[in-house]
Parts: sequence; C-alpha cells; structure tokens
Amino acid sequence: METILNFLNQTGFAMIASDWRCLVMILVSFVLLYLAIVKKFEPLLLLSIAFGMLLTNLPGAGLFHEELFSGGHVHWEMFSGVFETEPGVKFSPGLLDYLYLGVKLGIYPCLIFMGVGAMTDFGPLIANPKSLLLGAAAQVGIFITYAGARLMSFTPAQAASIGIIGGADGPTAIYVTSLLSPELLGPIAVAAYSYMALVPVIQPPIMRLLTTKSERQITMKELRPVSKTEKIIFPIVVTVFVSLLVPSAAPLVGSLMLGNLFRECGVTERLSKTVQNELMNIVTIFLAVSVGATATASTFLTVKTLGILVLGIVAFSLGSACGVILAKFMNLFLKQKINPLIGSAGVSAVPMAARVSQVEGQKANPSNFLLMHAMGPNVAGVIGSAIAAGVLIALFG
Repeated sequence: METILNFLNQTGFAMIASDWRCLVMILVSFVLLYLAIVKKFEPLLLLSIAFGMLLTNLPGAGLFHEELFSGGHVHWEMFSGVFETEPGVKFSPGLLDYLYLGVKLGIYPCLIFMGVGAMTDFGPLIANPKSLLLGAAAQVGIFITYAGARLMSFTPAQAASIGIIGGADGPTAIYVTSLLSPELLGPIAVAAYSYMALVPVIQPPIMRLLTTKSERQITMKELRPVSKTEKIIFPIVVTVFVSLLVPSAAPLVGSLMLGNLFRECGVTERLSKTVQNELMNIVTIFLAVSVGATATASTFLTVKTLGILVLGIVAFSLGSACGVILAKFMNLFLKQKINPLIGSAGVSAVPMAARVSQVEGQKANPSNFLLMHAMGPNVAGVIGSAIAAGVLIALFG
C-alpha cells in the first residue's frame, strides 16, 4: 500500500492539486490549439507553440526547466548531469531544455529569416524605392510603444522587447526578447503571432479611418521590370550597408539577404529550395515548440502578461497607422500619387498585410490592383524590423 501511495503522489494528477495554475495554462494551450486547428490562426506556428505550452505545464514531465536559463544566461554547468531545483529535489535537463538553446543562442530566428529571404521577391521594392520609406514609417510604432511600456514600469529591456511586437514579425520579436528579456518570451511570442494572424481583422478599420474614399480609389501605374543583375546586387549591398550602420542587426539582415541571394543568383537552386522547404519547416517546429515551452504558469499568469497583450495591439496598430499617414504626407509632394492603403503594408507580416491592402483597394475601386505595389513596403518592413531590432539590442543589450 505504501508503494502504491508513493506512486500516486508522484503522478501529475497529484501535482496539479498542489499548483492549480498548471491546469489554467493547460486550458490556455487547448484554446490556442483550437484557434490553430479550427480557426486556422497561423496554424504552422501557433499549433506548435500551443503544444509546447502544453508540454511544459504538465506537472512532473520535466521537459523544461527555467532554472537552466535564470538571470538571462545559459547555465552550461547544469547541462552536464543531474541538478537540484530545490533542496533534495533532483532533475536532469529535458528535451525542451536542449531545443530552447537554439532560441537562446539566436540560431532559430536567423535560420527562419534565411527561409523568408529565399521566399521573398524584392523586385517591387527595387522598382519603387520610395516604398522603403513606408516600411520605415511602420516601425515608428515600435518606439512609441517602447515609451508607453516604460510608463507602465517595464524595464528598458522589457519595453524594447514589447515594442518590437509592432513590427509584426514573429522571429524578430523572439530574437530580441531572447536576448533582452527571456522571462517574457512566452507572452511576447504568443502576442506577436496572434496579432500577425489577425492582420485582416485589425488593419482594415485603421485604414478606412485614416483615408478618404477618393484616396482609397487612387490607381497606381504598373511597376517597371527589375533586371536579374539588380536583384543579385541588392541583397549584397543591403547586407554591407545595414551591417555597417547597425552591426547588431547583421545576424538577421545577413541571414535574410543570404536566403534571397540563394533565390536570385540562379546557381544555387537546390539550396534555395532546401532553405524554403526542409530547413524552414524543421526550424519552425523547433522554434515554436521551444517558445511555447517558456510559457510556464509562473511567468504567463501575471498582470505583466495582460499589459504585454494590450501594448502589443497598440504597437501593431500604431505601425499600421504610421505607414498610412506617411503615404498621405508623401502625396502632398508627389505628382504620381500613392494609394495610402499600401502604407499599412509596411509592417512585416508578409504577404498578409499586402493582401489586405489589395482587398481594401478593390472594395473602393474594383479595377484597382495594389498587391505588387503593397509588396514593396511589405518587404521593406521585414528589413526595417530587423534594423529596429538591431538598434534596440545595441541600446539595451
């Protein structure tokens, strides 16, 4: 009987009774699984994040231990064998501890960026360099939200990690947060990917509020053809310029442009396909599960998490609004007017934000085709968010 009782006391069912917060987090993971599978909200990422959250909150499973990464550092000596989380309570590193090293060391986000680069056509940006300004304007929301987070008593590093949500770029948010505020990685990642999935819901009201019907009806001339030489030179020049300007942005921008060079150079087709498919898929699984593992009850169920969710939506909304406002301002000086709707595509949610611009443009003018024009600010936003990340890391890292 004593043996049976000892066994029952060691089960997860008994451990839930001692910490009800685990049960709450398991229910949250079920909600996220529902959104990913049934509602199809960013399923390729949200499903793995939700399952990682489920695994890390199963009492007694021992798949992830925050102690290994306490203080924002990797405690390598604890990976060598058994360690104590409490006096007399011994554990060995779990599967998710090892997978999380790829996040903590900044490996997964950079590999994701390489895949994004291999899938991205920078032609619309090269054909219309003015769209680079719209991509830059959309990053203003990051720095405004940083100021708001500081007013809410977040530390500078935490405020920077929250502000980067406004870039609508999940890998960038994870990269910055893992370096500056790893304790907030779970809620920030969930917020970033949730708002990316809600782009078609969040952006249209902002776009309609800031534009008139006549502005939404503006048609734009077809973009000029971009030569292969231009597409090959572009990633090389951007890598050199950005890396010299903001050295801390080099890992993200360099990975992005290497992937794009694989795509455009014409001599590495196999590498381009591998980066776009096999590598991208594998890294996405590891990244999402690892990020979900950081959403433990002790870090997720706090007032700070609610503040992060609120500030995240503010950052994203401001980023979308700033792009539209700059496009309207540019029209005061341009002979060939820009449809302000493409300004909202300056956030990094590729290609969803560009598609939203196309849909809203066609509602106002059925003969209006803005997709390729919106792709310019959209891909510029990817570069802009990486540069913004480098600036924040340089300032607060």
